[in-house]
Amino acid sequence: MLRGRIMAGAAEDSGTLFGVAVRAALEAWPALQIAVENGFGGVHSQEKAEWLGGAVEEYFFRNADLELDEVEDFLGELMTNEFDTVVEDGSLPQVSQQLQTMFHHFQRGDRAALKEMASLITQRKCKVRATALTTARETDEDDDANSVEEMEVAATNDEAATDGVCPQPGPDSQTIKEEDIVEDGWTIVRRKK
Repeated sequence: MLRGRIMAGAAEDSGTLFGVAVRAALEAWPALQIAVENGFGGVHSQEKAEWLGGAVEEYFFRNADLELDEVEDFLGELMTNEFDTVVEDGSLPQVSQQLQTMFHHFQRGDRAALKEMASLITQRKCKVRATALTTARETDEDDDANSVEEMEVAATNDEAATDGVCPQPGPDSQTIKEEDIVEDGWTIVRRKK
């Protein structure tokens, strides 16, 4: 009987640790940070972000054998439905893979790997800032209902981690010059010289 309680306690601790790791991954996700900081989910964006951690955790517990594309679809759907945000920065597969790897550690009872992964994610967390891009095109009231706002994102590292998770703008980064924006919002893309 005592062995059963100890095993249940260890599983509960691993479950708690998995929840902490999920929240760390979501809090470090720039797309979610931007959505929360800019109120894309309405006045309750912060509460929605906190709820999202529990929803993702529960999704994994209810569906123990998930494929990566299922996790991506679930996260993308949540971001669209709750934050009116379509994630197109390539981070969705990365975050999905992190979550799936964490869940595999949880399933195997590998608390040390789960704890280490959560710690690494927290250390690499980026601070992001999004600014709306403005173009010279004219808008009318009919366009406002169907408008899509584009954002430029700048990321900085909290720590000195430079492994591509938080890319720093450098000489190779592309910038769109105002003369490259032509009528109807089209942008001229130029090759590097």
